Amino acid sequence: MTHPFSTRQIPFYLTAAGPCPYLPGRQERKLFTRIDPGEGPGLNDALTHAGFRRSQGVLYRPACEQCDACHSARIPVETFDWTRSFRRVLKRNDHLVRHEKPAEATAEQFALLTRYLDSRHGDGDMAGMSYGEYVLMVSDRAQRTDLVEYRDPAGRLRACALVDRLRDGPSLLYSFFDPDDAPRSPGTFMVLDAIRWTKENGFSNVYLGYWVPGSRKMDYKSRFRPLEVLTSAGWQSLEQILNDIGDEPDADEGED
Repeated sequence: MTHPFSTRQIPFYLTAAGPCPYLPGRQERKLFTRIDPGEGPGLNDALTHAGFRRSQGVLYRPACEQCDACHSARIPVETFDWTRSFRRVLKRNDHLVRHEKPAEATAEQFALLTRYLDSRHGDGDMAGMSYGEYVLMVSDRAQRTDLVEYRDPAGRLRACALVDRLRDGPSLLYSFFDPDDAPRSPGTFMVLDAIRWTKENGFSNVYLGYWVPGSRKMDYKSRFRPLEVLTSAGWQSLEQILNDIGDEPDADEGED
């Protein structure tokens, strides 16, 4: 039997409890492991499918003692519902040209990220990020990672997404855009473009990170139907889970 990464014992660590960034009044803890450069893509692939998320050289998942609200989420692209609202978002952004590049930070990207953070997430964990910190976030050569840039007809950078390539499709790690373009819904557009790219290239899923019901910051992902979430029984349809508990979210909620 072959393995996508070394069969050495993988050490895992548990963080101390701290304030939850998604649900006020709750505490979060994370289980994590560091990625050895020699086994990065295979380990990233395996653990992402098991509910982990990559951040730089670390793979982590929530391990909270009194809460299990966070669920890994992915979009099965073959059956994705292209609603009229989504098609309008594509039309509003059809002037943008997609460019896939190696994951190498540039000053142009960092300037756009700074504007984005200052405008929309001035009190977030990433506020005040330095260029050196951005380089560390982006330039991890141990992974199969791309930066997808979106440029207008004049060649100006309008949006950007950091994407890991897994065996069955992309994992969207982080995206940012020119805050002046917010009326065009560029955040939603980058997810839709990833869905379109994934299907055109013969892959099956787009990974979105964590869906957190009750968190406006993360619950917007439930708009992308059908959405699958990872449960103790494996990947299951979010729609079926919500129908079972009688809780159907407002499809218009959420932000880019």
